[in-house]
Amino acid sequence: MRRLVVLLCAVVPALAAAAPAGAATNECRGLQVCVPVAGPWVVVPTARSLPRPTTRFQLSCPQGHVVGGLDAELTDRGIDVSFSARLGSPVNPGISTERSALFAATYVGATARVATFRPHVGCIPSAGGGGRIPTALQRLVPPGQPTIRRAATLRVQAGELRTIVRRCGPRERLVDGWHARAFRGGTPPVAAIVSALRATKRLRSNRVTVDARGGFALASTRALVQVGAVCARQR
Repeated sequence: MRRLVVLLCAVVPALAAAAPAGAATNECRGLQVCVPVAGPWVVVPTARSLPRPTTRFQLSCPQGHVVGGLDAELTDRGIDVSFSARLGSPVNPGISTERSALFAATYVGATARVATFRPHVGCIPSAGGGGRIPTALQRLVPPGQPTIRRAATLRVQAGELRTIVRRCGPRERLVDGWHARAFRGGTPPVAAIVSALRATKRLRSNRVTVDARGGFALASTRALVQVGAVCARQR
């Protein structure tokens, strides 16, 4: 895991054109060619139970791109945000990152009633990444990609009860899962909007199932629920 306060820094080959980054965020800083992608406002649980609950949200680059930089906007300084990265050397887009980035956020403060964050990724054209070849004993293997994430983000409208399912493939087994509530818009959602979207998760029979319910306060809001399954590849 790498803290978001340290963005991926890598020597990127010189490319022809440049895309401007957003004024308030830095996901494209230092990247000659970059497509900024902003996610929705993701709700972070504020419960004080131990361990503190963590919410996850996956944000993807366009086809043919990989994550080259990351950033996030927070509504509270007590939100701790990180992202999942692969092991490898050097730390580099396409080696440490892939087309999607999985953000994890935990509220570690004591006063917020509602906490949200908006993830951002800076996407660069993929040039392929190489793996490492083990040079030691044959019993040892380098870090790889034993899991795959399968996520779906769907809208939940006012007055709607919706069941969202993400399954692992036929040669995969479920090892973890997540769900997140999120809201599209230029400003963070208020408490009444956040409380109007409810979601409960179940992990069973190689699938993640989330029952989502939208309250009538969502009539003029674009509310989203993301469901994700972490699947291990069977060998």
